[in-house]
Amino acid sequence: MKCLLDTHTFLWALISPDRLSETARSAITHPDNPVSVSAVTFWEIALKFRLGKLDLRGVTPEALPDAAIRQGFGLIPLDARLAAGFASLPALPNQRDPFDRMLIWQALSMDHVLVRRDRKIESDALPGLRVLW
Repeated sequence: MKCLLDTHTFLWALISPDRLSETARSAITHPDNPVSVSAVTFWEIALKFRLGKLDLRGVTPEALPDAAIRQGFGLIPLDARLAAGFASLPALPNQRDPFDRMLIWQALSMDHVLVRRDRKIESDALPGLRVLW
């Protein structure tokens, strides 16, 4: 199962793994599951850090991609074609955050399971979207 970590899931995996559900922790640590973090996540973290809305406990956003690699996570770039294809994502009334919407689009487009706690996603309304927590 290919996993794409949502922003909070990635941060918790690094900084506060006890905040992960047992199911999420098991999926992230299972040796047969490739786990990835999107460039969108690093962009969201950098923006929130810069605005003073995110405390990284002494870590800078610039250090996080290397921290992800040390954890064994793959890095997914934001591809131009994928970004342009975002226009195909149906309206999601419960998901107005552009970072969340792009992560949903990446998970759908790349056939990844999105690992996130936020249950506002209506999986049934998006055929093919798989969410795990």
